[in-house]
Amino acid sequence: MTAPVLIIAAADDWPTDRVVVELEQRGAEVFRMDTADFPQRLTLAGRIDQGYGWTGELTTEHRTVELSRVGAVYYRAPGAFQFPAGMSGPEERFAAAQARAGLGGVLSALDCRWVNHPTYMARAEYKPVQLAAARECGLRIPPTLITNHPNDVRAFAIQHGGAIVCKPVASPVLIEDGQLKSVYTQRLTRADLKDLHGIDTTAHLFQAWVDKAYEVRLTVIGQRMLAAEIHAGSKAAHEDWRSDYGALTYSTTTVPEPVAEGMRRLMERLHLRYGAADFIVDPHGRWTFLEVNPCGQWDWIQGATGLPIVETIADELQGVA
Repeated sequence: MTAPVLIIAAADDWPTDRVVVELEQRGAEVFRMDTADFPQRLTLAGRIDQGYGWTGELTTEHRTVELSRVGAVYYRAPGAFQFPAGMSGPEERFAAAQARAGLGGVLSALDCRWVNHPTYMARAEYKPVQLAAARECGLRIPPTLITNHPNDVRAFAIQHGGAIVCKPVASPVLIEDGQLKSVYTQRLTRADLKDLHGIDTTAHLFQAWVDKAYEVRLTVIGQRMLAAEIHAGSKAAHEDWRSDYGALTYSTTTVPEPVAEGMRRLMERLHLRYGAADFIVDPHGRWTFLEVNPCGQWDWIQGATGLPIVETIADELQGVA
């Protein structure tokens, strides 16, 4: 009997549904859970002693999995813990801390194949960490400034001929007045550089503008690299393709070996088995690394290009070369 695959993801994450279906069609045993189910719809009984590592069970209304049998974990943005109604704010915060250390601690201690382990994901999500590691791994990166000082921004702009962009350091998504909003990469104008009001309120990331012929979304899964060119058909998409999906066209492409080798080193350094990396390719064919998202979306790029991403994720979870 093959070892079960543990899936930890939000219950309504439909790309994860595709991974589950792919694994089950291959005959794999799958146990799916969402941390939002704990402690009301998911129970944990973890045991460890001098003779054995972590054993015990995760149990939902419909199924149970033995912790010691888990062979791989697919970890993808699960929900927040949900506690019984009536708890005070301090009680709920205390309970959440216990749940993170208890359930999260036991799961994190599982010695198996992770795609990806949350400890490594947390560190890899920091763009300053990514950029430093990418540079050390031989990838080309854009000159970058992170600051909350307006004068440093102006000096950086002068250094790069005024051609700089501003982008979020962390997630570009926020909720305001009940609406989901995104903050996109913005190329700064002279007027922007004159009025930098608000820069001093938090950290901002600035990079030198890199002339682009197109961009590449490179999905790295284990040792496999699935690359797609993204061509912008509007001014907004040329600055940040996420701002105008309707203006994009796609095609599959190959990865130059120096870039592929740099990405292999980067993934090893960051301890990641999955990453969605973004590159700019300039008119001379040079690839510039922007970032790698250890929990990046992939379903849309598979739909647009036919790249076998879900199948490759399943291969990695099953240890198929």
